[in-house]
Amino acid sequence: MEKKLVIHPQRKPGFVTGAYSDGVISGDLLFVSGQASVDFSTSEFVLGSIEEETHRTLNNVKLIIEAAGATMHDVLKCTVHLADISDFAVYNSIYEQYFSGVKPARTTVQSVIAEGLKVEIDAIVRIPKR
Repeated sequence: MEKKLVIHPQRKPGFVTGAYSDGVISGDLLFVSGQASVDFSTSEFVLGSIEEETHRTLNNVKLIIEAAGATMHDVLKCTVHLADISDFAVYNSIYEQYFSGVKPARTTVQSVIAEGLKVEIDAIVRIPKR
């Protein structure tokens, strides 16, 4: 059985995420749990505009990916949950700023998201060979 490695970047000491890990590496793949607009230094939700929440959420995804030794270029697939699908155009214009070259495969759906958040994003990432 292959070993799994848990990734929790830049979190305050003693933080509790719940019954999940921010990221899990298995083989050469990183699975990033659904991330939202959370301040990793306090583990508190930070509500704001769709622009603010999308930037913070993608920056959190990026922190996890980089903690695993990869970059946003290595992202293969994202699943995005929007509280209001009418925010798609604004979120999409920010999302595309985080990816260059071949964009990852993506699914975007409207969902009920915890705590009044506007966006949640998870990712599957290929870890480059070292």
